[in-house]
Amino acid sequence: MDFCGFSLRNNLFVAPMAGVTDRPFRQLAKRLGAGLAVSEMVTSNSLLYGSAKTRRRADHAGESEPVVVQIAGADPRMLAQAARFNVDNGAQIIDINMGCPAKKVCNVMAGSALMQDEALIARILKAVVKAVPETPVTLKCRTGWNRARKNAPAIARIAEDSGVRALSIHGRTRADQYAGEAEYDTIAAVKARAGIPVIANGDIDSPEKARRVLDYTKADGLMIGRAAQGRPWIFQEIEYFLQHEKKLPPMNPGEILAFLHTHLQAIYAFYGADTGVKIARKHIAWYTRGLTGSAAFRQRMNTLTAAAAQQQAADDFFARLAAHSTHDKEALVP
Repeated sequence: MDFCGFSLRNNLFVAPMAGVTDRPFRQLAKRLGAGLAVSEMVTSNSLLYGSAKTRRRADHAGESEPVVVQIAGADPRMLAQAARFNVDNGAQIIDINMGCPAKKVCNVMAGSALMQDEALIARILKAVVKAVPETPVTLKCRTGWNRARKNAPAIARIAEDSGVRALSIHGRTRADQYAGEAEYDTIAAVKARAGIPVIANGDIDSPEKARRVLDYTKADGLMIGRAAQGRPWIFQEIEYFLQHEKKLPPMNPGEILAFLHTHLQAIYAFYGADTGVKIARKHIAWYTRGLTGSAAFRQRMNTLTAAAAQQQAADDFFARLAAHSTHDKEALVP
């Protein structure tokens, strides 16, 4: 897929998720089939550029192209400065956040709160595009502020007129947060009129769902967020299904453990052992979600304070799971 001047492996994108899509996660997701991965959102507040969190989020060392950084804020001038700052630090595409529904973001009129003010949206988009004329600017939004005001089609027109190169839309309003089911009628309506690529987002959690959403919306690509937590191989599952119309075999415990090991090592290296152990806990919980004995395992995991102990506990858990799985198969043999 050609996207903003970059040749991508496919049209499957990793959605930006605060506290999740750090460099280790993005690199693993790309290795496992994602064509593009968007960073955690970076504040437009220049006073925070030097914070440890912002420095980590602006660290793209060794990351495969294109490097996509999402910025968040409500002031056109500050967002323009943030765009320039991140381009100077390696960003190759700038994405603007108008989709986050979190209160701490919306309370300062950033994220999806901006969807209430189309005039401000126009000023922001024009300022950012002008600030980084050689760098593609994209936009992520929701279907609207609430169900009575689904103004994504109007925002798509503003974006296109402002020079934005692509638009991703989450199939819920800001008022919906993450409740209920995503709808795709609004995305389909935007795509039918848009002259720029439109990426569909929301509740895409299986290869079959991916096919249905693409067929229904006619979108140029799919953006996947929560379904990739603890399952970064969902991208290769979807990629294979879209190409061959059949599913890959499910991951066995040994394969899951191998990916988890790779992810843990990258987390420890990126954050350091102490912080890495804390960051790793949620990822380990996601990797083991729904597996036999995972609840008790997660409780114990949260008491461990050393990387080696975390890894050993994960090895032991998956070894028991593999042994149990082998035993069940043998019991079925006549």
